[in-house]
Amino acid sequence: MGAWKWLVLSICVGVMMVELGTAKSSKPKICDKDWECKGSVYCCNDTISDFFQVYQFENLFAKRNTPTAHAVGFWDYQAFILASTDFQPLGFGTTGGKQMQMREVAAFLGHVGSKTSCGYSVATGGPFAWGLCYNHELSPSQSYCDPNYIYPCTPGAEYYGRGAIPIYWNYNYGKIGEGLKINLLDSPEYIEQNATLAFQAAMWVWMNPPKKNQPSPHDVFVGNWKPTKNDTLSKRLPGFGATMNLLYGDQVCGQGFVDSMNNIISHYQYYLDLMGVGRQYSGENLDCAEQVPFNPSSTKSSS
Repeated sequence: MGAWKWLVLSICVGVMMVELGTAKSSKPKICDKDWECKGSVYCCNDTISDFFQVYQFENLFAKRNTPTAHAVGFWDYQAFILASTDFQPLGFGTTGGKQMQMREVAAFLGHVGSKTSCGYSVATGGPFAWGLCYNHELSPSQSYCDPNYIYPCTPGAEYYGRGAIPIYWNYNYGKIGEGLKINLLDSPEYIEQNATLAFQAAMWVWMNPPKKNQPSPHDVFVGNWKPTKNDTLSKRLPGFGATMNLLYGDQVCGQGFVDSMNNIISHYQYYLDLMGVGRQYSGENLDCAEQVPFNPSSTKSSS
């Protein structure tokens, strides 16, 4: 009888040890990668500088410092990497395997390149070599001051397009500034004065939903988002196409294969090729030609 009790006790202790070990091993691993990525499970993956280096940035934006460009000397690799340190611990460029990580960086920069380009079809180096040509809108078509009680316009401030993914309107400067803990509502010009901040603002937009109960561009691209039945009926599915939908709405999406949409896709695929991934890995649901906008044009976009 004594031996039987010892056997039962041994089994119980063994089960407890297994359960404790399982509980311990189920706790997410947290990693630090020098200054670039700290305190996150995502930092256990490669950091962006592990697979995207200075020469690649220079290849992607080869013509940004030519004399005819409009932001000579403003944009550089160091500003991009420094800006990313706030977002790599949240999964920016650090989600999934290496191919997904590289694809996300190419996707983000595809938007950046297309929205800051001064390239054209017969431009030297080709139409996609001229990204980061601008850091602000040269001839604003309007004041971009909207009567908004949450983010009211500051007298004297101008809210025209600025940045890597250009920001328009007072309420977008207010919202993004609030997210970055910088007063962009009073001083929107900071965006065109500091390249790191300009990249940070674009990354903040990439990593955050435009509205409550909507996904972020990051989430729809890396596969964190599961479409609802309404999304599926609206032809909104995970992939690069949905990033355009969230960022630009019906300025670009739901209008067939228009040039504005095709240009963004072409930049993305061009960058995939230059980064060594290849456009054959662009992913499913590449376009938004038939997607119903998440936010109709009556709700102004941040870009």
